[in-house]
Amino acid sequence: MSIHNLHPPSQFFISIIIITTTIFTLFSSLISTKKKKTPTITSSSTSTTTCATKNLLGTAKKNGIKPEDVDLKPDMPYFRENASHRRPKITYLHIYECEKFSMGIFCLPPSGVIPLHNHPGMTVFSKLLFGTMHIKSYDWVVDLPPESPTIVKPSESQIPELRLAKIKVDDDFTAPCNPSILYPEDGGNLHCFTAVTACAFLDVLGPPYSDFEGRHCTYYTNYPFSNFSVEGLSIPEEEKKAYEWLQEKDQLEDLKVEGKMYSGPTIVEN
Repeated sequence: MSIHNLHPPSQFFISIIIITTTIFTLFSSLISTKKKKTPTITSSSTSTTTCATKNLLGTAKKNGIKPEDVDLKPDMPYFRENASHRRPKITYLHIYECEKFSMGIFCLPPSGVIPLHNHPGMTVFSKLLFGTMHIKSYDWVVDLPPESPTIVKPSESQIPELRLAKIKVDDDFTAPCNPSILYPEDGGNLHCFTAVTACAFLDVLGPPYSDFEGRHCTYYTNYPFSNFSVEGLSIPEEEKKAYEWLQEKDQLEDLKVEGKMYSGPTIVEN
């Protein structure tokens, strides 16, 4: 795969190369970054390590991917405030996708919401480019004693079961800030985003969603831990606020995501 510049190479190119190399073990370190020359990456099989992940986070923070690196400006139509009372539309700028990873940018106007959803068997790299966003993320609870039930099955057979999850993050983030990495079973693999101000974030998934391969995007409704009393499940009183019940959601009538052409640096496959 080669990355073709619409303008001279910037730190954005280097950061994207490192992201795809380190997280998803797709490429080797044969990278050319000479000015006005197309960087080329050759495919190689490597292993993701804790050290490599730390290097990725450090490099991404140091390089500071900026909105202008991807031809984004806060005054673009994607980020205009919604005058109606309906939930604002979200715009997704698709950059690239192959069987190993996908890359794109989500653009959210003020009060825009990406509902709570999962990433089964996937690693996710997210980098807030500008604005302030509230992030709430969870991991499934798997570390309780075997006799502690973490699934509630409602009496009505048609209603989806509820599963216990632990809150990992519940806070506002303002760019510039550190990128985040979510792992298949750790780091907040289930998350939701709410735009406090207009904002945009780079999103890299590896591997991408695939219904055929069992990586289906599922949305959830969250309920306080205290809403359900489960026999045999004991959580210390002071820790109960850190746990919630999640239930699969069948329909999302209020979510509207519109795909748009990406106008920044172009990524093409040889």
